Amino acid sequence: MRQARADEYAQFAAARAGHLYRSACLLTAGDTHLAEDLVQETLGRLYVSWGRVSRVGNPAGYAQTVLARTFLAHQRRRSSTERATDVLPDRAHDGTGDTPLRLTLLEALSRLPAKDRAVVVLRYWEDRSIEETADAMHVSSAAVRTRCVRALGRLRGLLGEELGEYARP
Repeated sequence: MRQARADEYAQFAAARAGHLYRSACLLTAGDTHLAEDLVQETLGRLYVSWGRVSRVGNPAGYAQTVLARTFLAHQRRRSSTERATDVLPDRAHDGTGDTPLRLTLLEALSRLPAKDRAVVVLRYWEDRSIEETADAMHVSSAAVRTRCVRALGRLRGLLGEELGEYARP
């Protein structure tokens, strides 16, 4: 019985790790190292409670909620000696894709407060309803609506016309 649950968890983790990582990258505004840490912590928490989680109707949604809560908890306990940097690591790039747009969006996301960033990612990247987002963040629906309006307004202010140049063919 235990081996069957362990195998089931391993299959789930392998299937969802990529999606969790992409969401974590957005939550952390491109900090890939922190994103990896958040995914590992999320998967660890899921493993501990897999017997209960596996019976949930939507374990993938549950995993996303755990990821968002893990991110918010990390932001609350972040040491005052840590400093975010705007220096990106050197990466190979083949010249294809939407790298300028991605970097612009990640930079704008990084300027949002953590809770506003979490609302944007949950609502628009994860395509969750206001109620689902509120539940994931342990806040009221009104707080989610307020944060959405504030965060989107701030993103529009940060991106301004800059986003338009990347969106044109």
